Amino acid sequence: MTRIPHVTPAEPNPLRALALDRLRRRTSMKWRTYPQDVLPLWVAEMDVPLAEPVVRAVTDAMELGDTGYPAGTAYAEALAAFAAARWGWEGLAVERTAIVPDVMLGVVEMLRLVTGPGDAVVVTPPVYPPFFQFVGHMDRRLCEAPLGPDLRLDLGALEETFRRAVAGGRPAAYLLCSPHNPTGTVHTAGELTAVAALAERYGVRVVADEIHAPLVVEGVDFVPYLSVPGGENGLSLMSASKGWNLAGLKAALAVAGPAAAADLARLPEEVSHGPSHVGVLAHTAALREGTAWLDALLAGLDDNRRLLAGLLAEQLPAIGYRPSEATYLAWLDCRALGLPDDPGQVFLERGRVALNSGTDFGTGGTGHVRLNLATSPEVITEAVRRMAKAMA
Repeated sequence: MTRIPHVTPAEPNPLRALALDRLRRRTSMKWRTYPQDVLPLWVAEMDVPLAEPVVRAVTDAMELGDTGYPAGTAYAEALAAFAAARWGWEGLAVERTAIVPDVMLGVVEMLRLVTGPGDAVVVTPPVYPPFFQFVGHMDRRLCEAPLGPDLRLDLGALEETFRRAVAGGRPAAYLLCSPHNPTGTVHTAGELTAVAALAERYGVRVVADEIHAPLVVEGVDFVPYLSVPGGENGLSLMSASKGWNLAGLKAALAVAGPAAAADLARLPEEVSHGPSHVGVLAHTAALREGTAWLDALLAGLDDNRRLLAGLLAEQLPAIGYRPSEATYLAWLDCRALGLPDDPGQVFLERGRVALNSGTDFGTGGTGHVRLNLATSPEVITEAVRRMAKAMA
């Protein structure tokens, strides 16, 4: 695949656009869960103004009263064009897509297509907490194949878990997080090809959550799972939600590989009623016209990663931090601080900084926290100052 590199941002850094007092006027989960004296660097919402094409698309819809039910393939066409330009992937076929309410509800529907009650779903912790919650509520059996010490896929552990998952001839699926949340790891083409080979050997179906795909750093290639040899039998969930901060405008796409088209065709028609029509319009505008804004965001996130690394080295050198290859999340190893299993509780109570508890991410999460970097440099600086003070 030939990937077009990120371009020099033509827009200002959106992470520097909003002051804290304005952000505190927001009514979303990030800004209403904790008291006002707490700095919220937890849930995956960004402290940014929306890209102008998205604002225009939503405003036009409001002026037209265009708030009915979603229809057509514009979203899929926009994603296919973005995938071709950004990742050099020409294999996203519009006819093998379906609109779903959001990525996690899409994951549930894909798992229903390829597994039944009591069947195994493999996950690779530490991983996004809703994987555990949604799969558990589906009456599926969770099997863990933890990441290796390098925070990359452990193919040996994955093979052994696949073997156990299909014991007795039962169907099984692997819920792949790509790029990986919370570590920000970007799986290589070689790793994904090996996953596909293992999946074929053991008859495991791969369902890939690729919601963070637009948020990959310059110089690192995101590889869609469906693009690798053997990935033809996979199913993917993609969305503009994370890349353009559109969680409140619900919409996502399920994408099938060529050998999984018949599975996707069995998706109940009523699932397509769940997405927001305005969400579809917003996501489509982001993918078609919002790449300049995205590039400015990515440059700002690079700055924030460097800033965080420097601040931790100066003020909390015992915290382990490896700048991520993707996402706007930082996975912090606090085990050397001598804190309880959930250091996030200490930083909240003593420092008034809200972070995600590592224990929620499953095996490998104890003693860790996840910090949201998608905010201003000033907020990150103040957050680290408070965290250091909490340890004094």
